Amino acid sequence: MQRGLTGHYEITEVGGETIRAFIPIPLPPNPPLEMNAQRQQLLEHATLALGRLDSVTLLLPDPDLFLYAYVRREAVLSSQIEGTQSSLAQLLLFELEEAPGAPMDDVVEVSNYVAALDHGLKRLREGFPLSNRLIREMHAVLLSRGRGSEKSPGEFRRTQNWIGGTRPGNAHFVPPPPGYVQDCMTELERFLHGENNPYPTLIKAALAHVQFETIHPFLDGNGRLGRLLIAFILHHDGLLSQPLLYLSLYFKQHRSEYYRLLDIVRTEGDWEAWLDFFLEGVEHTAQNAVETAKRLLTLFQQDESSIQKHQRTSSTTLRVFRVLCERPIVTLKEVSERTGLSFPAVSRAMENLINLHVVNEITGQRRNRIFAYHRYLSILSEGTEAL
Repeated sequence: MQRGLTGHYEITEVGGETIRAFIPIPLPPNPPLEMNAQRQQLLEHATLALGRLDSVTLLLPDPDLFLYAYVRREAVLSSQIEGTQSSLAQLLLFELEEAPGAPMDDVVEVSNYVAALDHGLKRLREGFPLSNRLIREMHAVLLSRGRGSEKSPGEFRRTQNWIGGTRPGNAHFVPPPPGYVQDCMTELERFLHGENNPYPTLIKAALAHVQFETIHPFLDGNGRLGRLLIAFILHHDGLLSQPLLYLSLYFKQHRSEYYRLLDIVRTEGDWEAWLDFFLEGVEHTAQNAVETAKRLLTLFQQDESSIQKHQRTSSTTLRVFRVLCERPIVTLKEVSERTGLSFPAVSRAMENLINLHVVNEITGQRRNRIFAYHRYLSILSEGTEAL
């Protein structure tokens, strides 16, 4: 439905130039969304796919294991959309020992994303509400070090920003002037808490993501936080027991369409076109996540069976292997600390795993060696190739 502009333009001056900054109307859309039979079916399919995703984690021996890996995969993908080139392996190496040989700025940025997500999850589990305060806290962690750390971490912006172009005067889109940001975010927070919201959680997440991106409340990090907001809404509202639905790969694969639809919402009021795209993405992404979880479970079972079949002293090797299921890149020291096994015992078990082609050593060194569960990494890294 074409409702026309979903906001109004404020004529203002920045740097000696006259610009038109866009101030969105508070949610929900007016007139209400058209929920025809086809769109209702998309919503049902997406909701069912989320249910399957929520239940498949119960098949895993430790759901947090999948969350650990999947969050890091998402961090790489979401940061890639912003132009970073870090790989999943580089992130894991960085977390292991502050990244020898990895491009530091990029890896720090991705590591910050993981820390921001972890912080938000911890706060939600403590009973803290999904709110502007939590969003600001996560932003402070996201920009705590490296690129962007000078751009007011944890604070709504006090200066004008823009999207595309070299300055506000030639920008593709200019968000609200700084004086409007707090009021716009307050209205969004009310919507997140259910005020005047007649729609189910999935639709709420779809609408809130666009509104957040339109407000662009921070000087940096808006895209990454806007994508995280989707997962946090679904988790906070109980649609997912773990925040395992991340749309960055879908947005990355359909980047031009994603930005086109955000523009169409603002200029034409066609929320339905965006919603159809979003719901298709949720179904597709949830199905892929389920498939990934099943593939990882199958891999773990096959390799465990192989270890039991070929190793007479399989109990020690299995203990080391299970650490690799939790952390696919490790050092002997870390495994020794995690298992309580002696360094020589861990070293022998790791040689067994190398002989079984379960792991490989990735430094080529005789000392301070690092080992990777390569097939696990390969599954997780699908789609994370740099743009």
